[in-house]
Amino acid sequence: MATKNSKDSAAKGSTDSRIADNKKALFNYAIEERFEAGMVLEGWEVKAVREGKVQLTDGYVVIRNGEMFLIGCQINPLLSASTHVRPDAVRTKKLLLHKDQIRRLIGKVEQKGYALVPLNLHWKSGRVKCEIALGKGKAEHDKRDTIKDREGKREVERALKSRSR
Repeated sequence: MATKNSKDSAAKGSTDSRIADNKKALFNYAIEERFEAGMVLEGWEVKAVREGKVQLTDGYVVIRNGEMFLIGCQINPLLSASTHVRPDAVRTKKLLLHKDQIRRLIGKVEQKGYALVPLNLHWKSGRVKCEIALGKGKAEHDKRDTIKDREGKREVERALKSRSR
C-alpha cells in the first residue's frame, strides 16, 4: 500500500493488468503523489469487472469519518449477475489504505487546491486495486499547454515516420 514510483510500476508491469483508466484525470490535474488502494466489492461487481464493464471517468475520492470512498465509478452489472441481488451500478465503494496514509491525505486534501482522483483500476494478485492520486487542479491555460505539447509531439512523430519511408 505504499506510494508507487514509476520505476516500480514499470518493473512489475507483467503482474499488473489494467481494467480501466481515467484519462481525464491526467488532463485535469497535476499529479503529485500516487497510492494503491484495495477496494471493497460485491460478487456481482467482481464478475462485471472481469468482463470490463467499468467506467472510471466521472469517479472521485472522498474522505468521510477517517475512511476513503470512491464515488462515481460505474460498474455495469451483467445480465446473469445474480437472481437475488439488485445491483446498483453507481454504488459507493470503500477504498482500503493504512490509517497513517489516510491521515496524511486528509491533511493534504484540506489544503487549497488538492483533490484525490482515481487514475486506474487494475488486478494485483487476484484482487482489484485502485490507483489514486493526490493532485492539484490545472488552470485553463495549463490544459491548453498540455494540448499544444501533445500536438507538437504528434507532428514530430509523423515527420520522423514519413522520413523513414
